[in-house]
Amino acid sequence: MRQLQSTRNTMPRIVAILPAAGFGTRMGADSPKQFRLLSGVPVIVFTLRRLAQCPAIDEFLIATRGDDIESLATRLAEEQFDRPVRVVRGGDTRQESVRNALAEVPANTDLVLVHDAVRPLVTREQAERVISEAEVRGAVILGIPAMDTVKEVKRASLPGDVALITATIPRERVVLAQTPQAFHASLLRAAFAQAAADGMTASDEAGLVERMGRDVYVVLGAERNLKITRPGDLALAEFYLAEERAGR
Repeated sequence: MRQLQSTRNTMPRIVAILPAAGFGTRMGADSPKQFRLLSGVPVIVFTLRRLAQCPAIDEFLIATRGDDIESLATRLAEEQFDRPVRVVRGGDTRQESVRNALAEVPANTDLVLVHDAVRPLVTREQAERVISEAEVRGAVILGIPAMDTVKEVKRASLPGDVALITATIPRERVVLAQTPQAFHASLLRAAFAQAAADGMTASDEAGLVERMGRDVYVVLGAERNLKITRPGDLALAEFYLAEERAGR
C-alpha cells in the first residue's frame, strides 16, 4: 500500500474492476441487485465508496449492461471520486464482464483487483491486505473457513431436488471464496487468454489462474463481507451497518 511503501522509488499501478452486469434473478425483484438500495444508496455506489477508501487503487472500471452504462456513469459522476471511474460494457457472465474490463486496463498496470459490485461491506483493511500480499505472491483472494459440513454430491441421475452424496470434504481443507481478489496484471491477462483459447469458464478469477497451474493464496476475510444474492441479504447488510455505526 502507498502509505506502507514509502521507501520504494515507484508505487505499483493498481486498477480495480467491479463486474456489475448481473440480473440478480435470485433477489426476486424487478431491478438488478447492484441497483437495489442499501441505506438509501444503490449497492454498486455503496460498494465503490467503500473500495475507494483504499488509497492504493489508482482507477476503477465498472462493467455493466449496455443499457445501464449511461445512467450509471451519470450517477457515479455525482460522487466526485478523487480518482478515475470508468463504466464499460459488461457481458452475459461474470467472466465476460471482467474480460471486457481487463481489455480496458492500461498497459502499465501492475496489479488488477477484482471485487464483486454486490459486496458493499468490504473494508479498506481487507483491500489493503489482499493488495499487499498480491504484490509479493502474484495471486491472492479473501476467503473464510467453512463452518458447516461440506458434502460433494451427484445430481444428474436423480429427479427433482434430490442429490446423492459422493464424498464428505474435511472442513479444514475448504474455504469460501470472497473478493477482492488481486493479481499481477500479466498473470491475469494470461489466465484469461488461456481460458479463451481453451473455451473454459470459471466462477471467479482465481479459478482461471489455478487451472494454469499457478499458486493462488488466501488471506482471511470476514462474514460481514457478504455478497448480496438473496432477498434477506440486504436486511442483513443493513444490520451489519447499524452495528458498525454503533461501534460494534
